[in-house]
Formats: sequence, structure tokens, C-alpha cells
Amino acid sequence: MPVYAADGLLACHACDCLHRIVAVPARAKALCRRCGALLYRNMPRSLDHSAALYLAALILFLLANTFPFVALQYGDRIEQSLLVSGGFALQRAGMGEIGLLVFLTSVVFPFLTICGMLYLLLPLRFGYRPPWMTPVWRLVRSLSPWSLIGVFMLGLLVSVVKLQDLAAIVPGVAFYAFIGLLVVSAAAVASFDPAVLWPRMGPVPDNDAASAAADSAAALGYAVCSTCDLLVRRPAADVRWVCPRCGSAVHGMRVPNSISRTWALLGSAALLLVPANLYPVMTVTRFGQGEPNTILSGVVHLVQDGAWPLGLLVFFASFIVPLSKIAVLVLLLVTVQRESAWRLRDRTLLYRVTEVVGAWSMVDIFLVGIMVALVRMDGLATVYPGIGASFFGAAVVLTMMAAHAFDPRLVWDRAASGHQEQGGQRHE
Repeated sequence: MPVYAADGLLACHACDCLHRIVAVPARAKALCRRCGALLYRNMPRSLDHSAALYLAALILFLLANTFPFVALQYGDRIEQSLLVSGGFALQRAGMGEIGLLVFLTSVVFPFLTICGMLYLLLPLRFGYRPPWMTPVWRLVRSLSPWSLIGVFMLGLLVSVVKLQDLAAIVPGVAFYAFIGLLVVSAAAVASFDPAVLWPRMGPVPDNDAASAAADSAAALGYAVCSTCDLLVRRPAADVRWVCPRCGSAVHGMRVPNSISRTWALLGSAALLLVPANLYPVMTVTRFGQGEPNTILSGVVHLVQDGAWPLGLLVFFASFIVPLSKIAVLVLLLVTVQRESAWRLRDRTLLYRVTEVVGAWSMVDIFLVGIMVALVRMDGLATVYPGIGASFFGAAVVLTMMAAHAFDPRLVWDRAASGHQEQGGQRHE
């Protein structure tokens, strides 16, 4: 790759602003000068640390899925459950779609993410590059936002509070292994530097003055590879646009049909939230008596039981976050289509926050799965899932897909285009 160098150009993934790659001190990071997004970090011995942590995460994951997770003890009767019990219990209760969602996000996707990272890191640790590195890395990047073990732990804490007046909760070996998995996996993500897989490099511009004057990579004809983050110049001829480093197809300067896809996903999610909050998400029966619980009634019960901090947390994650996420994305879409230059940096930051917190709305879905798997005491107490859980799970998935479909670089592109038409110069 003769036209690329370690001090070449790279573009911010959030606003497409061009930067020259410079060395940063150990454990320091480089931020975008325009929107403040993270460009890269310098993580010393990242390969050793991340490989060891992901290996420990795999061991803890196997322990968490082998031994009993938690048990519900009522007198002499004990009901045990495994980590995978929630998904299967929902399937047996006739809610197979929610059971599959719980099983994928709490078991399958975390397992594939850990195994994929080990497949990439361990061969590099011993001095050779693994085959099929590009598709494996692409799979890991796609599944990471859907690996929700932290949200699952929050759902478990809420279920413990709900069940404490019904029976005694007995944590198993897998419970402590899962806590360790949560800590170790977070440390593994924090210690990993993508430069271990794809060395940090960029194109050397033909004209330094032109690159300094350009406010985006697209203005110079570059697009970012979605797999290895390399800047790739648009080919002169009408040929297939591929990344010269990883071989991935480069589909264009921006995410295709980003605005229309985001609108469609948001509209569907907003419609699903209506029945999700009207219909019950579960029904708890005790000695043959019980009443259906909606999302808000479940929050009210937590507050009445004295667990108001946890109730407020569930209210925020299950009610405020989905509505706020839809409102924020609608704001971004409207301002982009109006080519507004209003508070560009703040809107970009708002999008990043929305993308991160959106997955925590899954706490109610995990809560239903855990409760259905644990409370199976026939005439004493039983938990049944409600149709509201299906609507709510679908709404959460669609809002997460909408956030991933939106391209935040359009915020800066459209603002620059509108400013250029009105004032004759581009917005800086």
C-alpha cells in the first residue's frame, strides 16, 4: 500500500472531519477537533491484555452456563434455573419470539463475540494472522451492540427485589461467574485497540493545502471502510469500490438510504410502543390470585415495596429511554432534512448518547424471562408472560436498528450544504 502511511489522513466516524494521524502518549486518546468524538487510543500491550481478558471471559462464560444460576426457595421446595432458562421458559409459555430474543442477546451473541475476538487475538499473539480475519471482525463488530449481559444483570436485580417477599433467592455458582464475566468483558473491551488488527494508517494527500482546506473526507473523494476504518479514495473508473487492505466492499460516502430507513424504523417502533404500554407484560399469580402488570404498574409496585431507586431506574430504562430515543432521532432527522446548522456538535453528542443508552430498555424483557423461568410453583405462585412483552421487545429492537441506520455525518453534510447555498461559503 504505497500511498498509505502511519502519519496519513483519517476521518472522524461521527462527522467525517479529516485529521492527520499523530502519535499520542500511552493510555491517551485523540479526539475529533470538530465534534469531540473518539478517533483512537494508545493502549500499550493491548494484544496481551485483551487476549488474556477475553480468554478469562470465555472461561467465566462457560461456568455461567454450566452450573445453576439462581434458585427460588419456598420452604422445602427449591426451583433452580440456568442462565439459558429464561429463553426456553418463554418459548414453553407460547412466547417464542421473545424467548429467542432473550436467548440471543444474553447467551448466543456474547458467546460469538468472545469466541470471535479470541479467534482474532490468539493467533496474532503467537505471530501469525488468522484466515478469514475480515469476515470474523465484521461479525464481531455487528454483534457487539447486541451483547447485553449488563442489561441482563440489571433485569436479574429487579427480579430479585420483586421476588424477595415471595421466597428466598439463592444465588448459584453461575451467578458469581456471571458477575465476573460482566467485569472481565468490560475490561477486555476497554483494553482492546483496533490497531492490533488493522495498523493505524491513512492515505498521504497529493496536495497538503487542499486536504487542509477540506472539511470532510468526502470533499476529497474519500470514504471510510466500514470494516477496518481505512480511508479509501473513489476509483476513477466505474469499477467495484473495495478496500485495498481488508478487501471489503465500500458502498459509498454515506450509509445508503439512511434517512428513509431511519424514518421507517422509527414509525414502526412508535406504533408498537402504544400496545406495549397498554397490554400487560406479565401476570404474577399467588395462591390462584393475581392481576396483569403493565410496564408502569410494575414500576409502581417497586416503589410501593420500598425499592424506589430501582423503580426509578426501571422507569427511566423502560419508559423514558424509548420515548426519548424516538424524540431525539426525529429531531435529528428533521434538522438534517431542513439542512439546519443549529448546534451541530451538541446534536452529534446527543446521537452518541442515544445510541449507547438505547439497549438498556431491554431490562423489562430480561425481567420477564427470569421471572417466568424461576417462579414455577404450580398453585403457590406462577408467572405468565403477557403480549405486551412482545410488542415492547419489538419496539426496542426497532429503535436500536433505527439508531444504527442513522448516519450522523449527514448532520454536518446537510448543514454545510445549506450554509453554502445561503451564504456562499461552507460552514466550519
